[in-house]
Amino acid sequence: MNIVVIIPARGGSKGLPGKNIREFAGKPLIVHTIEHALGAPLVDTVYVSTDDAEIAAVSGDAGASIIDRPAELAVDMATTESAIEHALSVITPSPDIVVLLQATSPLRPEGALQEALEKFVVGNYDSLLSISPTHRFFWKVAGDIAVAEHDYTNRPRRQDILPEDARFVENGSLYIFTREHFEAHGNRLGGRVGYVVFPEEYGGEIDSAADFAMLEAAHFEKDRDGK
Repeated sequence: MNIVVIIPARGGSKGLPGKNIREFAGKPLIVHTIEHALGAPLVDTVYVSTDDAEIAAVSGDAGASIIDRPAELAVDMATTESAIEHALSVITPSPDIVVLLQATSPLRPEGALQEALEKFVVGNYDSLLSISPTHRFFWKVAGDIAVAEHDYTNRPRRQDILPEDARFVENGSLYIFTREHFEAHGNRLGGRVGYVVFPEEYGGEIDSAADFAMLEAAHFEKDRDGK
C-alpha cells in the first residue's frame, strides 16, 4: 500500500503575504507540517505542491519532494481539489491512499497523522477528516431575524453538554482519502467518512496576521506545558 502526503502551498496570499515560509516558532511555517508528515511511519513520500521557488527550496531542504504546480492552478480562485488532481497526475507510482495536510494549520497533536492513518486503514473508510469540538452556540439569520440553533431558554453549561449533543468544526488540518474515491468523485471527502478528534486548542487556522500570532503563542504555551 503506497501512502503519500500532499501539502499544497502556493506563493500568493493576499491575507498574509509569504505566510507559508514566514518564521513560526523558530522555523518556516510549512516545515512544521512537513516534519509532522515525515514522522508518520506509514507515509511513503511527502510532497509539497507549489508554484513558488522559495517555498520549493525551503520544503526540499526540510525533506519534502516538490511538485511544480502550474500557475493557473495557483491563483486565488483555484481550488485545493485542483491541486490534488494535478499532483496525482504526476506522482508515480500512483498512491493507494492520499493525505492532505494544510500548512496553515500547524498545531497537531503529536503522532496524530500516524494514528489517523491506522484508523483509516482498519476502518475501511473512503475518506477521513480531523475535527475539533466547539462549545459555542450557533445561530442562523433570516432577513433581520436571528434564529437560534439551540434552546437558549435552557442554555447548558459547558461541562453539562452531553457527548451526543456536542458540536464539532472541520479544523482544516488533516484529510485522508483513497485515490480511487478522489478519482471517482473529485473531492477529498465523501463515501464512508471517518474522523479523528483534535482537542479544541488544535483547531486554529492561519488566515491573517492575528491568527499567526495567536497560534504561535499557543505553540509556545504547549511547549512550556510539555504537551
